[in-house]
Amino acid sequence: MSMIQISDLTFSYDTSFDYIFEHVSFQIDTDWKLGFTGRNGRGKTTFLKLLMGEYEYRGSIAASVKFDYFPYPVKDPTALTVDVLESVDPQYELWKVMKEMSQLGVPDEVLYRPFQTLSNGEQTKVLLAVLFGKENNFLLIDEPTNHLDPETQSIIGRNFQLFEGTIMVVSHNPWFVEQIGINRVLLLPGGRVVDYSRELLEYYYGLNNKEDL
Repeated sequence: MSMIQISDLTFSYDTSFDYIFEHVSFQIDTDWKLGFTGRNGRGKTTFLKLLMGEYEYRGSIAASVKFDYFPYPVKDPTALTVDVLESVDPQYELWKVMKEMSQLGVPDEVLYRPFQTLSNGEQTKVLLAVLFGKENNFLLIDEPTNHLDPETQSIIGRNFQLFEGTIMVVSHNPWFVEQIGINRVLLLPGGRVVDYSRELLEYYYGLNNKEDL
């Protein structure tokens, strides 16, 4: 087990006078499955992007792990889906991805269609198949159940639960978050980490009109 240490983190967007984070410090164990709570605009996705090194900030983020962010960015949606696989994971193994696609109910033929012709649900499933078919790092998962039916949500929930490593997840789906086996909750923007409980989850959903986790 190792730690991710956040020290005196301060960040704001160039277009805003308000800080998303201001002198925030906390630490995360790398064997946790961590959920996020906080109203919209309080920094959930921003924090994931900070961990990925996409924004400049003040303070320090010290981590000895490599992060993997989902959903993967697709640079050329006009490309064939099989080519998109290589662009998001050059080391992917086709048989593993096809196996995962089968479990998610995606036919092999979509691999040879332009990615942009797939439905939103199919696109998400294909990218999840890449994720589940590779040797994963520390997973940063941002709204993985968008466009997915309940059966598929159940499948990917089990996959994440069986994952032997750390998951940080932002989701508006309380059932999915609980199914993953979240054991800690990060309260943003303050940066306080607390033990997971259903009462805490229900409180924040009630506070935020069941819109924010």
